[in-house]
Amino acid sequence: MSKKIKFANPTQSFFYATLRSRVDEYFRLNKLSRHANGQMWIKTIFFLVGFAGLYLLIISGTVSPLVMLLLTALLGMFCAFVGFNICHDAIHGSLSGNKKINKLFSFTFNLVGANPYVWNITHNIVHHTYTNIPDHDEDIEVAPGLIRITDEEEVNAIQRYQHWYALPLYSLASLSWVFRKDFKKFFQSKIGEHTVKHPGIEYFNLFFYKLIYYVLFIVLPLVLLDISWIQFIAGFLVLHFAQGLTMGLVFQLAHVVEGTKFPKPNEQGTIEEVWAEHQMHTTANFATNNRIAAFFLGGLNRQIEHHLFPKVCHIHYGAISKIVKATALAHNLPYIESKTFTAALRSHLTMLKRFGKYAENKQEKLSRPAVSPVTVLPAPGPHALTALRR
Repeated sequence: MSKKIKFANPTQSFFYATLRSRVDEYFRLNKLSRHANGQMWIKTIFFLVGFAGLYLLIISGTVSPLVMLLLTALLGMFCAFVGFNICHDAIHGSLSGNKKINKLFSFTFNLVGANPYVWNITHNIVHHTYTNIPDHDEDIEVAPGLIRITDEEEVNAIQRYQHWYALPLYSLASLSWVFRKDFKKFFQSKIGEHTVKHPGIEYFNLFFYKLIYYVLFIVLPLVLLDISWIQFIAGFLVLHFAQGLTMGLVFQLAHVVEGTKFPKPNEQGTIEEVWAEHQMHTTANFATNNRIAAFFLGGLNRQIEHHLFPKVCHIHYGAISKIVKATALAHNLPYIESKTFTAALRSHLTMLKRFGKYAENKQEKLSRPAVSPVTVLPAPGPHALTALRR
């Protein structure tokens, strides 16, 4: 049975205290809010208008079936983008300094098929605390028995092909979320090893907003559009395959790539490093210099900054990343990053292939390679640290 996890005493490391001081100084000296700025609110409007516009255009029935199918795939991607850019920040409380505004925008999560209350528990509380710890972080349990990503999981014959079927499997993530995952998580007594007891109003919210989603994306299309059942099912699946693949890839490339660790607690239930250092070993960035990725992925391609500063709006991650990288390397901590999306994807698939080996490796531990597409830069010289202090 898993024990409640504890981390080493934070006084054993000066890394996070130093980093927080430097990031605080950055916002103070530049007279910036940690929350959304004008650019962020433009992004918010863009994604909400894009989501609503695509939905209304499809439901209007004024386009040909082929165009409708293409728009449906694009709508699926926009559902993911709304989640990445708006809901994710709002539920973390980083979109605005006003709790009511955050709560208002967090409700848009219901419109893309997910429950914000359940997400707050599974992601904000459990995943952000117990990142990549087997049996505690359920975000890494994509499909137990089908996807193997740690040494401790028992390997089976089908997993030797997991690097081939992983992406199609990720495409099912949205369907699972809409019809199964939220309900399952809600009625578990524990999420990971976190005991949960839900307020009565959240039971109502779960079923009420799921019903609204089913009406919007199942009932209305069948009632308003002149399409057959087969056409509807095809469109519904395309919508969710596009949404699921977009979500699945982004989350996997942030934590399940070469170089990231999946640490186990000792016999006393303690992770033998402080929480912030644990995040540096279990989290990765990708495509950090790609402006398109930065715009559409809501800062999730900079997961290191997000995990260390979840209360900071993602619009600031690019600026503070320089501080995070220099401080981490000065404290001999890794800063795991893949320069491009392709490199991160290749790293993820290579890892799946390695952990999917069956025959000769069934009874032995699999070791992670020392060299990978992940880049870790050498520690900065004194001139870099001097610049940070200015």
